[in-house]
Amino acid sequence: MTQEHLIVEKSGPVLSLTLNRPESLNAFSPEMIIGLTSAIRDAQADADVQVIILSGAGRAFSAGGDVKTMGQADPAQAYEHIGKLNELILTMKATEKPIIAAVHGFAAGAGFNLALACDLIAAAEDSKFALSFSQVGLVSDGGGSYFLPRLIGPHLAKEFFLSAEPISAQRLYGLGVINFLFPLEKLQEGTTKLVLKLAHGPGKAFGKQKKLIDHSFTATLEEILEEERLTQTLMVQTEDHQEGIAAFKDKRKPIFKGK
Repeated sequence: MTQEHLIVEKSGPVLSLTLNRPESLNAFSPEMIIGLTSAIRDAQADADVQVIILSGAGRAFSAGGDVKTMGQADPAQAYEHIGKLNELILTMKATEKPIIAAVHGFAAGAGFNLALACDLIAAAEDSKFALSFSQVGLVSDGGGSYFLPRLIGPHLAKEFFLSAEPISAQRLYGLGVINFLFPLEKLQEGTTKLVLKLAHGPGKAFGKQKKLIDHSFTATLEEILEEERLTQTLMVQTEDHQEGIAAFKDKRKPIFKGK
Protein backbone atom coordinates (compact mmCIF):
# COMPACT_ATOMS: atom_id res chain seq x y z
CA MET A 1 0.00 0.00 0.00
CA THR A 2 1.34 3.41 -0.96
CA GLN A 3 0.37 6.32 1.27
CA GLU A 4 1.44 9.87 0.55
CA HIS A 5 5.18 10.02 1.31
CA LEU A 6 5.27 6.45 2.67
CA ILE A 7 5.17 2.97 1.11
CA VAL A 8 3.78 0.25 3.38
CA GLU A 9 4.32 -3.35 2.27
CA LYS A 10 3.57 -6.50 4.25
CA SER A 11 5.16 -9.79 3.19
CA GLY A 12 4.38 -12.61 5.60
CA PRO A 13 5.94 -11.75 8.97
CA VAL A 14 7.84 -8.71 7.62
CA LEU A 15 6.47 -5.17 7.41
CA SER A 16 8.49 -2.87 5.13
CA LEU A 17 8.14 0.89 5.56
CA THR A 18 9.80 3.01 2.86
CA LEU A 19 10.14 6.77 3.21
CA ASN A 20 8.96 8.03 -0.17
CA ARG A 21 9.93 11.62 -0.89
CA PRO A 22 12.96 10.89 -3.06
CA GLU A 23 12.89 14.33 -4.68
CA SER A 24 13.71 15.86 -1.27
CA LEU A 25 15.96 13.03 -0.05
CA ASN A 26 13.03 11.76 2.05
CA ALA A 27 12.89 14.85 4.23
CA PHE A 28 10.17 14.54 6.83
CA SER A 29 6.65 15.75 6.15
CA PRO A 30 3.67 15.67 8.54
CA GLU A 31 2.06 13.00 6.35
CA MET A 32 5.18 10.83 6.53
CA ILE A 33 5.45 11.09 10.31
CA ILE A 34 1.76 10.38 10.91
CA GLY A 35 1.85 7.50 8.42
CA LEU A 36 4.85 5.90 10.14
CA THR A 37 3.22 6.19 13.56
CA SER A 38 0.00 4.63 12.30
CA ALA A 39 1.76 1.79 10.44
CA ILE A 40 3.89 0.87 13.46
CA ARG A 41 0.88 0.88 15.76
CA ASP A 42 -0.95 -1.38 13.31
CA ALA A 43 2.07 -3.69 13.25
CA GLN A 44 2.04 -3.96 17.03
CA ALA A 45 -1.59 -5.08 16.90
CA ASP A 46 -0.95 -7.53 14.02
CA ALA A 47 0.09 -10.91 15.39
CA ASP A 48 1.41 -11.92 11.96
CA VAL A 49 4.03 -9.14 11.86
CA GLN A 50 7.25 -10.17 13.61
CA VAL A 51 9.74 -7.56 12.38
CA ILE A 52 9.70 -4.10 10.78
CA ILE A 53 12.25 -2.76 8.29
CA LEU A 54 12.58 0.98 7.67
CA SER A 55 14.32 2.32 4.55
CA GLY A 56 14.30 5.24 2.14
CA ALA A 57 13.45 5.48 -1.56
CA GLY A 58 15.81 7.02 -4.07
CA ARG A 59 19.32 8.25 -3.25
CA ALA A 60 19.15 8.51 0.53
CA PHE A 61 17.63 7.23 3.76
CA SER A 62 16.47 10.64 4.99
CA ALA A 63 17.70 14.22 5.10
CA GLY A 64 15.61 14.78 8.24
CA GLY A 65 13.75 18.07 8.53
CA ASP A 66 12.73 19.73 5.28
CA VAL A 67 15.02 22.74 4.88
CA LYS A 68 12.72 24.18 2.20
CA THR A 69 9.96 24.73 4.77
CA MET A 70 12.16 25.73 7.71
CA GLY A 71 11.70 29.29 8.86
CA GLN A 72 8.07 29.32 7.74
CA ALA A 73 6.55 27.81 10.87
CA ASP A 74 5.70 29.88 13.93
CA PRO A 75 6.59 28.55 17.42
CA ALA A 76 3.15 26.95 17.89
CA GLN A 77 3.43 25.09 14.59
CA ALA A 78 6.96 23.93 15.42
CA TYR A 79 5.78 22.72 18.82
CA GLU A 80 2.95 20.74 17.21
CA HIS A 81 5.17 19.27 14.50
CA ILE A 82 7.82 18.08 16.95
CA GLY A 83 5.05 16.68 19.14
CA LYS A 84 4.04 14.41 16.25
CA LEU A 85 7.68 13.39 15.77
CA ASN A 86 7.94 12.62 19.49
CA GLU A 87 4.83 10.47 19.23
CA LEU A 88 6.46 8.49 16.43
CA ILE A 89 9.68 7.91 18.39
CA LEU A 90 7.78 6.81 21.50
CA THR A 91 5.65 4.47 19.39
CA MET A 92 8.79 2.90 17.91
CA LYS A 93 10.27 2.29 21.36
CA ALA A 94 6.99 0.96 22.81
CA THR A 95 6.44 -1.50 19.95
CA GLU A 96 7.36 -5.05 20.90
CA LYS A 97 8.62 -5.84 17.41
CA PRO A 98 12.25 -5.36 16.31
CA ILE A 99 12.66 -2.38 13.97
CA ILE A 100 15.62 -2.47 11.59
CA ALA A 101 16.88 0.63 9.76
CA ALA A 102 18.47 0.00 6.35
CA VAL A 103 20.47 3.14 5.58
CA HIS A 104 21.99 4.14 2.26
CA GLY A 105 23.16 7.43 0.87
CA PHE A 106 22.71 9.98 3.62
CA ALA A 107 21.00 10.13 7.03
CA ALA A 108 21.06 13.64 8.42
CA GLY A 109 19.55 15.45 11.39
CA ALA A 110 16.30 13.89 12.47
CA GLY A 111 16.81 11.28 9.74
CA PHE A 112 19.89 10.08 11.65
CA ASN A 113 17.89 10.21 14.89
CA LEU A 114 15.11 8.15 13.30
CA ALA A 115 17.67 5.43 12.55
CA LEU A 116 18.97 5.67 16.14
CA ALA A 117 15.43 5.07 17.41
CA CYS A 118 15.38 1.72 15.59
CA ASP A 119 16.62 -1.40 17.38
CA LEU A 120 19.31 -2.28 14.85
CA ILE A 121 20.98 -0.35 12.01
CA ALA A 122 22.29 -1.88 8.80
CA ALA A 123 24.07 0.54 6.49
CA ALA A 124 25.83 0.74 3.16
CA GLU A 125 29.61 1.12 3.47
CA ASP A 126 29.60 4.43 1.58
CA SER A 127 26.71 5.99 3.50
CA LYS A 128 27.17 9.20 5.46
CA PHE A 129 25.57 10.47 8.64
CA ALA A 130 25.40 13.97 10.10
CA LEU A 131 23.80 15.77 13.02
CA SER A 132 23.35 18.97 11.07
CA PHE A 133 21.02 20.87 13.41
CA SER A 134 23.60 23.48 14.44
CA GLN A 135 24.15 24.46 10.81
CA VAL A 136 20.69 26.01 10.81
CA GLY A 137 20.81 27.25 14.41
CA LEU A 138 18.76 24.44 15.95
CA VAL A 139 19.15 21.71 18.55
CA SER A 140 18.41 18.03 18.07
CA ASP A 141 14.88 16.71 17.86
CA GLY A 142 13.71 13.14 17.37
CA GLY A 143 15.54 11.81 20.41
CA GLY A 144 19.16 12.09 19.29
CA SER A 145 20.14 13.85 22.52
CA TYR A 146 18.91 10.73 24.34
CA PHE A 147 20.01 7.90 22.07
CA LEU A 148 23.48 8.91 20.90
CA PRO A 149 25.16 9.68 24.27
CA ARG A 150 24.01 6.28 25.52
CA LEU A 151 25.79 4.63 22.62
CA ILE A 152 29.05 6.59 22.43
CA GLY A 153 29.24 8.73 25.57
CA PRO A 154 28.54 12.44 26.11
CA HIS A 155 31.85 13.92 24.91
CA LEU A 156 31.81 12.30 21.49
CA ALA A 157 28.08 12.96 21.12
CA LYS A 158 28.72 16.66 21.80
CA GLU A 159 31.46 16.65 19.17
CA PHE A 160 29.12 15.24 16.55
CA PHE A 161 26.30 17.64 17.42
CA LEU A 162 28.45 20.76 17.70
CA SER A 163 30.64 20.15 14.65
CA ALA A 164 27.79 18.94 12.41
CA GLU A 165 30.45 17.29 10.25
CA PRO A 166 29.55 14.23 8.15
CA ILE A 167 30.40 10.93 9.86
CA SER A 168 31.32 7.87 7.83
CA ALA A 169 29.44 4.63 8.22
CA GLN A 170 32.77 2.91 8.92
CA ARG A 171 33.41 5.17 11.93
CA LEU A 172 29.93 4.62 13.34
CA TYR A 173 30.30 0.88 12.80
CA GLY A 174 33.55 0.96 14.78
CA LEU A 175 31.78 2.87 17.57
CA GLY A 176 28.98 0.32 17.74
CA VAL A 177 26.27 2.68 16.46
CA ILE A 178 25.82 0.67 13.25
CA ASN A 179 25.33 -3.07 13.70
CA PHE A 180 25.85 -4.34 10.16
CA LEU A 181 27.83 -2.87 7.27
CA PHE A 182 27.38 -3.98 3.66
CA PRO A 183 28.59 -2.86 0.23
CA LEU A 184 25.82 -0.74 -1.27
CA GLU A 185 24.94 -3.41 -3.83
CA LYS A 186 24.59 -5.98 -1.03
CA LEU A 187 22.61 -3.82 1.43
CA GLN A 188 19.18 -5.07 0.43
CA GLU A 189 20.29 -8.71 0.30
CA GLY A 190 22.13 -8.54 3.61
CA THR A 191 19.34 -6.71 5.39
CA THR A 192 16.74 -9.12 4.02
CA LYS A 193 18.67 -12.09 5.42
CA LEU A 194 18.87 -10.40 8.82
CA VAL A 195 15.19 -9.49 8.81
CA LEU A 196 14.07 -12.97 7.80
CA LYS A 197 16.21 -14.51 10.54
CA LEU A 198 14.52 -12.29 13.11
CA ALA A 199 11.09 -12.81 11.55
CA HIS A 200 11.35 -16.55 12.09
CA GLY A 201 12.69 -16.25 15.63
CA PRO A 202 10.82 -16.25 18.96
CA GLY A 203 8.94 -13.01 18.41
CA LYS A 204 7.50 -12.63 21.89
CA ALA A 205 10.91 -13.16 23.46
CA PHE A 206 12.47 -10.60 21.08
CA GLY A 207 9.83 -8.01 21.97
CA LYS A 208 10.16 -8.49 25.71
CA GLN A 209 13.98 -8.42 25.50
CA LYS A 210 13.78 -5.13 23.60
CA LYS A 211 11.68 -3.64 26.40
CA LEU A 212 14.02 -4.92 29.12
CA ILE A 213 17.11 -3.43 27.48
CA ASP A 214 15.46 -0.08 26.79
CA HIS A 215 14.08 0.12 30.33
CA SER A 216 17.48 -0.71 31.84
CA PHE A 217 18.76 2.81 31.09
CA THR A 218 16.24 4.42 33.42
CA ALA A 219 15.63 1.62 35.95
CA THR A 220 17.59 0.38 38.93
CA LEU A 221 19.16 -3.07 39.02
CA GLU A 222 16.50 -4.16 41.50
CA GLU A 223 13.73 -3.02 39.14
CA ILE A 224 15.23 -4.82 36.14
CA LEU A 225 15.76 -8.02 38.12
CA GLU A 226 12.12 -8.00 39.16
CA GLU A 227 10.98 -7.15 35.62
CA GLU A 228 13.06 -10.05 34.29
CA ARG A 229 11.49 -12.38 36.84
CA LEU A 230 7.94 -11.35 35.98
CA THR A 231 8.60 -11.46 32.25
CA GLN A 232 10.25 -14.87 32.41
CA THR A 233 7.24 -16.18 34.32
CA LEU A 234 5.17 -15.30 31.27
CA MET A 235 7.72 -16.55 28.73
CA VAL A 236 7.88 -20.10 30.13
CA GLN A 237 4.22 -20.41 29.17
CA THR A 238 4.71 -19.54 25.49
CA GLU A 239 4.48 -21.94 22.57
CA ASP A 240 7.90 -20.77 21.36
CA HIS A 241 9.53 -21.81 24.64
CA GLN A 242 8.00 -25.28 24.43
CA GLU A 243 9.08 -25.56 20.80
CA GLY A 244 12.61 -24.45 21.68
CA ILE A 245 12.91 -27.10 24.37
CA ALA A 246 11.47 -29.80 22.10
CA ALA A 247 13.85 -28.84 19.28
CA PHE A 248 16.83 -28.93 21.65
CA LYS A 249 15.89 -32.43 22.81
CA ASP A 250 15.29 -33.60 19.24
CA LYS A 251 18.56 -32.01 18.06
CA ARG A 252 16.77 -30.04 15.33
CA LYS A 253 16.25 -26.41 14.42
CA PRO A 254 13.25 -24.88 16.23
CA ILE A 255 10.25 -23.66 14.27
CA PHE A 256 9.11 -20.57 16.12
CA LYS A 257 5.73 -18.95 15.53
CA GLY A 258 6.03 -15.84 17.65
CA LYS A 259 3.45 -17.21 20.09
